Amino acid sequence: MASRGSLPFDPIQRAAELWEERVGPARTMATVTSVMRVQQILLSAVDTALRPHGLTFARYEALVLLDFARRGSLPMRVMGERLQLHPTSVTNIVDRLQGDDLVRRMPHPTDRRATLVELTTEGRARLEKATAAVTGIDFGLSGLDPAEEEQLTALLRSVRRAAGDFA
Repeated sequence: MASRGSLPFDPIQRAAELWEERVGPARTMATVTSVMRVQQILLSAVDTALRPHGLTFARYEALVLLDFARRGSLPMRVMGERLQLHPTSVTNIVDRLQGDDLVRRMPHPTDRRATLVELTTEGRARLEKATAAVTGIDFGLSGLDPAEEEQLTALLRSVRRAAGDFA
């Protein structure tokens, strides 16, 4: 279904045509612009699904990470590494989740410098409902079949590897 305000043409394709005429090869510009637009579409869909649960995608990701942790808790430093966030951002996310009683901070049993974060019962319940909401809309990703989704994931993994996200 076309969204409100849909254009009768692909504006990125048109921009690429103009880029070719005025600047030069447009392949990379069109690809990056397309990825950025798709990011906007996905973020909007996911934010809309998570909003009724009082979560942002960043907070949702943190809850999922904690739920996946083998011991049921993680040091904040590890959360930052896994979420690929600056320590200040992790602190902000955990502060907000703790303010909503979705997580709790605990002293690390063997490292006085570290703080562990774990899900509360309310956090697990909220995570379950939020997960149903985002999976119910396929995280906003539509228009691709399963093989295309796998192909896209592989292509984006190559970009992430080249950027140094992982070895």
